[in-house]
Amino acid sequence: MQLKRQDIDSDHTMFRDSVRRFIDKEVTPYFPAWEENGIVDRSFWQKSGEAGILCPQFSEEFGGAGGTFRHNAIVVEEMSYAGYAGPASDLAVHSDVCAGYILSYGTPEQKAKWLPRMITGETVVAVAMTEPGTGSDLQGIRTRAVRDGDHFVVSGQKTFISNGQWSDLVILVARTNEAPGARGMSLVLVEADRPGFRRGRNLDKLGQYSADTSELFFDEVRIPVSNLLGADGGGFGALMSELPQERLSLAISSMGAAQKAHDITCAYVKDRAVFGKTVMDFQNTKFKLADLKADLAVGWAFVDQCLEQHVRGALTNEGASIAKLWCSEMHGRVVDQCLQFFGGYGFMREYEICRLYADARVQRIYGGTSEIMRELISRGL
Repeated sequence: MQLKRQDIDSDHTMFRDSVRRFIDKEVTPYFPAWEENGIVDRSFWQKSGEAGILCPQFSEEFGGAGGTFRHNAIVVEEMSYAGYAGPASDLAVHSDVCAGYILSYGTPEQKAKWLPRMITGETVVAVAMTEPGTGSDLQGIRTRAVRDGDHFVVSGQKTFISNGQWSDLVILVARTNEAPGARGMSLVLVEADRPGFRRGRNLDKLGQYSADTSELFFDEVRIPVSNLLGADGGGFGALMSELPQERLSLAISSMGAAQKAHDITCAYVKDRAVFGKTVMDFQNTKFKLADLKADLAVGWAFVDQCLEQHVRGALTNEGASIAKLWCSEMHGRVVDQCLQFFGGYGFMREYEICRLYADARVQRIYGGTSEIMRELISRGL
């Protein structure tokens, strides 16, 4: 069973085929063990780099393929449709989220140092925003980077950090000056081998078992001032400028996973017999699945519209927020209804629909909760 997507040219079709081959060879055989271990193997990153699926949007200047975000979207679509939410999330954070900050705000030296390593998988990157006491309210962060001559001294704690265990480089959101609110926030690069940097536990989650999600601690970590990413005090603006791409990526992952849930449910109800006929023979089944099919059609159409806008540099914060809100909420409805058709088997982890259901729940939380999306959208009313 494959995701049926209409690519706009042969280059995208060839790239999609290569992603599918990579999934079949390097993800499917190992995924059960990753889920059991609670993390993907480090070798996954090197293999992803060798397959050319890390940061495909980077130009040849940095050793990239010179693609666009459409190539990133293909990776997310295919990995999510395959049902591998953990690896899909890890890759998206690296390629779709972290890459944008370095590409947009890095100095020539920072780009030359880190971007080629991100493409090969030699360097895995995480972005550390959330703290134990601050989730969506980024202006409430307490992690500090205090200037000391030619260095910053970084102290603080972060949680729910994707790629935290395997990260070689962390894009850290910290306060670098005494200005109130957003004006005091900056982005700094923290290498994982610096003294004082410490990883906490790999967090135990409801779903996405194999996703690398961690606590990070910074105990007076000294980093050079040259590790400042962008302007001092410009962190909040940088975050806001890159969030549309992150939210579009999340909308795409919701679409891929929701489509998979719908497809495997259609196959199941055509085969499952009750009261002398298949579950699909009941009008209730056909009508509910028809409604879900309509939802998916609308979702894909809007995601494609947003993709086209984003490649042109025209996707707005409001548009990305609408995509993230609608697709993630629709994703939740789809997996819930699809699980219902499996009856008691749907509650068993050995059935794929069970994992799809559990993995879907976080889509309405990370990258900005549905409530925050509604707040952002309402500002344009």
